[in-house]
Amino acid sequence: MAGIQQQNDTLPASWDGSSKQTAAFDVEGHPRPCIDNELKDPSHQKSGWRKFLSYVGPGFLVSLAYLDPGNLETDLQAGASHRYELLWVVLAGLIFALTIQSLAANLGVSTGKHLSELCRAEYPRHVKYCLWLLAEIAVMAADIPEVIGTAFALNILFNIPVWSGVLCTGCSTLLLLGLQKYGVRKLELLIALLVFVMAACFFGEMRHVKPPATDVLKGMFIPKLSGQGSTGDAIALLGALVMPHNLFLHSALVLSRKTPNSVRGINDACRYFLIESGLALFVAFLINLAVISVSGTVCSAQNLSSENADRCGDLTLNSASFLLQNVLGKSSSKIYAIAVLASGQSSTITGTYAGQYIMEGFLELRMRKWIRNLVTRCIAITPSLIVSIIDGSSGAGRLIIIASMILSFELPFALIPLLKFSSSTTKMGPHKNSIYIIALSWILGLGIIGINIYYLSTGFVGWLIDSNLPKVANVFIGIIVFPLMAVYILTVIYLTFRKDTVVTFMEPNKNDPQNKTNMENGLAKSTEGPEMVDRAPYREDLADIPLPE
Repeated sequence: MAGIQQQNDTLPASWDGSSKQTAAFDVEGHPRPCIDNELKDPSHQKSGWRKFLSYVGPGFLVSLAYLDPGNLETDLQAGASHRYELLWVVLAGLIFALTIQSLAANLGVSTGKHLSELCRAEYPRHVKYCLWLLAEIAVMAADIPEVIGTAFALNILFNIPVWSGVLCTGCSTLLLLGLQKYGVRKLELLIALLVFVMAACFFGEMRHVKPPATDVLKGMFIPKLSGQGSTGDAIALLGALVMPHNLFLHSALVLSRKTPNSVRGINDACRYFLIESGLALFVAFLINLAVISVSGTVCSAQNLSSENADRCGDLTLNSASFLLQNVLGKSSSKIYAIAVLASGQSSTITGTYAGQYIMEGFLELRMRKWIRNLVTRCIAITPSLIVSIIDGSSGAGRLIIIASMILSFELPFALIPLLKFSSSTTKMGPHKNSIYIIALSWILGLGIIGINIYYLSTGFVGWLIDSNLPKVANVFIGIIVFPLMAVYILTVIYLTFRKDTVVTFMEPNKNDPQNKTNMENGLAKSTEGPEMVDRAPYREDLADIPLPE
């Protein structure tokens, strides 16, 4: 956020207070050039809205992950099971998402490196590889709802079995990549349009069924967890909303923008990315609100038919099109299926980019996007295919909930490094979080982590007590699972309290008059004298991201 930069009184004691410019070093120790863009860069002469539009893109692309089939599935089930009771979870989750997504954007803008690259530089080799593996699992877990959502859409459109639709999703990846030759931005615009068609349908249905405004507001602002399974559904909602791979993605996407490397330039960029993310996530919240409200109102209606009552008892993406019949009539299922298909395929774009940046950042290994997309999609197909063959569409729907919970449990391993790096002077210099943002973000982060650990422990103990397995089997399972839970908790503690050692931000040497002069004038030090350089941070390796310049 733009407001989280510290003032000069928070800088190291050796900082020369007369200097307003900053110098950043990349993780290899090479100085990152800067320029006094306030004097040299014509973009500073642009009006505010034109400057803002030049930064629009990353936040809206990231927000697609908050509208993927996993979110739709959990929203539908939360509304059908608990009416409006869990709306506060969605609101809190998206406020939390805005906070951490802004921190991820600020981290990329201020350091010129994205989160996975900083993790590679900071942590020992074995920790780095473990974090990479967990991040890859998060990407695969996020891809499972996209696979199943696409399969459900194909089932509604062409009446093919869900397991066949799962197999067809491998081909959808190649089709998507083939359409990109006509212009990825046009393709993304078409997909976003289809997703908003579904949003318009739910808004229209919301207007028709007229959910009680008082109950909706109570659900949004009065935290409450009652009824069977409400805690698990709340965890699933958080897992579907706050995704760990999105943190890696957002910190990389902002590097596709040419940000002036001055205090003012970085502050402006952080503020614009905050506004853009806020707008994108507000739209995502409204869509999630509409889905839950429609599901809760229709499934709790007194005149609900027995057939629809049975559907509400086991509501999935595959059976939810009846919710829109009041608005769309007989065409509701087809339009709903097209929108779900668009939701799954648009989320594929974000998942592919996130997986690519994670692999490049942690391992310095580049892979072609179509290979990366195909590999992750094939891995996600395996559990989806097995479950859909054994248990049909209902089992596939439950797999989406499980994938969302996996994402929720994975969150600390991306969130804690982000909170530490964005609050560290060694990483961010004068652009580190203020004390208020540090307190807020850590309270939110530790709250989510605490909920996960509590649910993990109590849920497993409850299942173990109520299980019909022989006592020997229960003891054997406990011997395996309890040490894993202990490792999970210890890992979270290690990441939280480990002191950062790698410096990616360094202050200018005030004892070097030439260096001080160069920094004040926005010049880079060179062996042949000062030399004007272009804007920074700017990553040419990320410049091919299909976003508007």
